[in-house]
Amino acid sequence: MTKFEALGLAQPLLDAISDLGFETPSEVQEKSIPVLLEKDTDLVALAQTGTGKTAAFGFPMIQKINADSRTTQGLILSPTRELCLQITNELKLYSKYVKGLNVVAIYGGASITEQAKQIKRGAQIVVATPGRMKDMIGRNMVDISKIDYCVLDEADEMLNMGFYEDIKDILSNTPEEKLTWLFSATMPKEVASIAKKFMHQPVEITVGTKNAGAATVQHEFYMVGGRDRYAALKRLADANPGIFSVVFCRTKRDTQRVAEKLIEDGYNAGALHGDLSQNQRDLVMNAFRKKQVQMLVATDVAARGIDVDDITHVINYQLPDEIETYTHRSGRTGRAGKSGISMVIITRSELRKIKSIESKIKQEFIQKQLPSGIEICEIQLYHLANKIKETKVNKDIDAYLPAIYDVLEGIDREELIKKMVSVEFSQFFNYYSKTKDLNSSESGKERGGRDDAGYGDIPNEGSVRYFINIGERDGYDWMSLKDFLRDTLNLEKEDIFNVDTKDSFSFFNTEANITEFILQTFTDFKVDGRFVNVEVSKSPGGSKGGKKRSGRKGGGGRRKDGGNKSFKSGKKGGFNKKGGKKRSGFY
Repeated sequence: MTKFEALGLAQPLLDAISDLGFETPSEVQEKSIPVLLEKDTDLVALAQTGTGKTAAFGFPMIQKINADSRTTQGLILSPTRELCLQITNELKLYSKYVKGLNVVAIYGGASITEQAKQIKRGAQIVVATPGRMKDMIGRNMVDISKIDYCVLDEADEMLNMGFYEDIKDILSNTPEEKLTWLFSATMPKEVASIAKKFMHQPVEITVGTKNAGAATVQHEFYMVGGRDRYAALKRLADANPGIFSVVFCRTKRDTQRVAEKLIEDGYNAGALHGDLSQNQRDLVMNAFRKKQVQMLVATDVAARGIDVDDITHVINYQLPDEIETYTHRSGRTGRAGKSGISMVIITRSELRKIKSIESKIKQEFIQKQLPSGIEICEIQLYHLANKIKETKVNKDIDAYLPAIYDVLEGIDREELIKKMVSVEFSQFFNYYSKTKDLNSSESGKERGGRDDAGYGDIPNEGSVRYFINIGERDGYDWMSLKDFLRDTLNLEKEDIFNVDTKDSFSFFNTEANITEFILQTFTDFKVDGRFVNVEVSKSPGGSKGGKKRSGRKGGGGRRKDGGNKSFKSGKKGGFNKKGGKKRSGFY
């Protein structure tokens, strides 16, 4: 018996699960599905985004619904068009072997008459955004007076977006004896009031700790001067060459401005905010899912509905006003069992906000130093060397080789490698070698930081940074690499910090008094027959700021061309004079 069979699911659903390649139910699925199948009960489930909530309510609803009847029996409310469509698509995959079951999505920005026609043909399950659902009820285009099941998905997000009255109006058109299943990442008072008003003795399920952040997310903050936010953002991007991230800003104006500046500086960036048309939003999101956009700059409202599992970083360009909003932001990474990093760029005056968030999410932040120019150059140099090594040779070049050999005649191998790397590296190095230390004085010089030029020897507060020749390509993320180092060296978890994994290499820090032990341990050290090399990094890479904070344990305006255009293509490859990679951009 498989783990999904043990939950009580019927064979048509098990066949669909097999097709989808699901093997082990997530915690929220394991806790919710048996309860919803065995009992006719209301349910409140608190779980972070990316934990498999759609299947947790989708499988039981599909199994309980009568597919032979054309009556609408299930209603699922979700906050955004994107999430509405995603839930609909997933339910269709889950029910592929349930004959006659129809799932219809209704949302704004599409033909209301066409959606009404689809419902009239027979839709046992309707997935809707609150605004469009209320509109269709008012026009008598949909009948939810006989539904048996109602799901409020991402309830806290719907209420944060101002849908409280709409939800109350919609639920007043449903039968009192229906079952209501509420799924939410946090439980603010507005969600509790909905539960109290429309639910009867609900079973409560909590995955993790109530309102806590996901354990797979590492929380970091970087303290800078107010004018250095954008420069800090660029450094964080350049220090993580494989970054695939969402960058959060408070306002639509800041979102557009930051995205445009990133595109101007050559990054694969895009903007997502409320001033974009639906077509523009779709273009940006499709590009992001295909990773043509590596840095999606978004407002909190526009980002609701982004459901991409392999986001590596969330960058808080500005902190939100509400702590619950930070929980949602950080929940965009570290999904589906993968690890992620939530970075916060703050000024000294915002330090108290970090303490408030720590208290709410029940996790500590790590204060980190922004990488120096030299450290970024080192990371990019390793990345470039690896890129050259892994590049597949294009055989069409063979015809040109005799002429190329003539041009390169007389240059020995070592000199040729230097010249190849310098072609792309020099401009990048020239930019960063002249830049200043961006770290705020409290986390910089006064705390053993780097000098004004962004250089320095090994930090003078006892922290040493190391290079190790394994990374994400070898199956490591920051969590598993930390565990590997701890087990190999027989150290405590807090003895290894500031772990940064890249594609084919990584960095980590320890206290200076064990440097000799570290290097001796990794002399002629092999894993699965492969040498694993560790050496002291030439750049400082994280002085005291790489550990936990002291005292703890351990879009500008419119474009000149009149556009609020959905995307813009730029050149790819090479480095530009401003230090960023030349990449295509969307906004």
